[in-house]
Parts: sequence; structure tokens; C-alpha cells
Amino acid sequence: MLAEWSTHKEKLRRYVIKQTGDPDVADDILQDVYIKASQNIEQLASREKIQNWLYRITYNTIMDFYRSQPNYEPLTDDVVDEPIPSEVINLQSMAKCLRPMFDCLPEKYRQVMVLSELEELPQQVVAQQLGLSLSATKSRIQRGRVKLKGIVTDCCNVEAGAGGIVDYYPNPQCMDFGKNDDQ
Repeated sequence: MLAEWSTHKEKLRRYVIKQTGDPDVADDILQDVYIKASQNIEQLASREKIQNWLYRITYNTIMDFYRSQPNYEPLTDDVVDEPIPSEVINLQSMAKCLRPMFDCLPEKYRQVMVLSELEELPQQVVAQQLGLSLSATKSRIQRGRVKLKGIVTDCCNVEAGAGGIVDYYPNPQCMDFGKNDDQ
């Protein structure tokens, strides 16, 4: 086995370096290949096919090496929480403000808007739940969106930028929007 190994070792090393890009890793893999080959030499049917056999063992050992490597970067203890961008905070805040605005829609629009926009149900499912045709559901959703947009523009000054909503300010007459009268 040693004579055959000496004949093919450098070609195998170049092959492993090409696959891994690291000469030190290549040497480790070649050591594993030599051990596997010498332990299983009796499985080789013909000495004439030793080169193909060695390349197959080398390929499998390279694959084993990559499988054993973690496919993630471990987190360090010094990771700092990144601050949430103000755009995201504004969107979350505005989303809370929008929910009571749905209650201001006429009933026939409110139902379809809540199901399609807040519960994110497909329009076909909304139509089935409310016993409407799909075209009637689509029409109500479109009209409900227009009405909701009107409510939002009446009660909020929205500042938009390239990243979406940058900020919003409730109009003074809408400061108590959505609050219960019994509070």
C-alpha cells in the first residue's frame, strides 16, 4: 500500500487543496484518506483501479470534513443588541393606532377589511365565511381600503420617506381616537 500511496499522494494533495483551499486541512484529510485506504485495502478488487479508488475515498473524506463543520457562526458574548430603527417603531405604533380606525368603517366594509387585512385571510376564504361572491368581496375590500385611507388621512399626518413611513402625528381632534368613553 505504501508504494501506491507514494505514487498518488501529491496528485491527491493538489486535488484536496483545490477543493478546500487550505493546505493544512488538505494534509489532515490526506492523513484520514491514508488510514481509510490502508484499513480497507482488501476491498479493492484490482490493483489497477487503485487511483480511482483513492480518489473516491478522498472525495468522501472531503465531504465528511464539510459535513462535520458547523454551518453557522457561533454567537459571541459581546454581541450588542442593535437598536430597532425608528421606521419600525413608527410602523408598530401606527399599526396599534389603525385598529380602532377599522371600527369606524361601515359594517359591510369592516367585516371584510378585518378578515382580509388584519387576519390576513385570502379573499376567497373571506367570501366563503361571509357568504359573498368573490367579486363582491373584492369590491368591498377595495372600497373599505379607500374609506380607511380617508379616515387615516383625516386623523393622522403621515410623513413618508424612501423606507416607508418615517413618522406620523395624530391630528389634535383625533388624540383620543380609539379610546373607550368609559375610561
